[in-house]
Amino acid sequence: MKQKEIKDIILKNGFLIIRSKEKTLSPIDLQRFYGEHEKKFFYNRLISFMSSGPIEALILARENAILKWRELMGPTRVFEAQFSAPDTIRGKYGLTDTRNATHGSDSTESAQREMSILFPDFDPVLWLKVNESHFKAEGEQISGKDFHSVIK
Repeated sequence: MKQKEIKDIILKNGFLIIRSKEKTLSPIDLQRFYGEHEKKFFYNRLISFMSSGPIEALILARENAILKWRELMGPTRVFEAQFSAPDTIRGKYGLTDTRNATHGSDSTESAQREMSILFPDFDPVLWLKVNESHFKAEGEQISGKDFHSVIK
């Protein structure tokens, strides 16, 4: 139920779901995915949780996608999200800082790396080349800032 509600929020906020799949990530995939957090206190807890079962991985697109997605997700710390941004996804669905309902890339470079791990056959440059003009004709502005989110 939570996943459907989150997808509805995503669509209502002008995002396109470009790719979606359910996947169980191995600890090796997760080490590549969360490598920048390796020395942080929550790293082992994060890897354990994220490898405990399937995740739903999405590639989302819209103008200013990374910024808009991070605003929609809300603060990483669930306690903060629940009090300062209760209408965000993490404010509504987050349980703990590790189980905060979603992930969002912090930069275009991170998005490219993360998409290559979760969707190795997806080429965002090719997708934009083929699809961008169609969406511009429909009044949508799609930028190169595609990114993925992970819903656990």
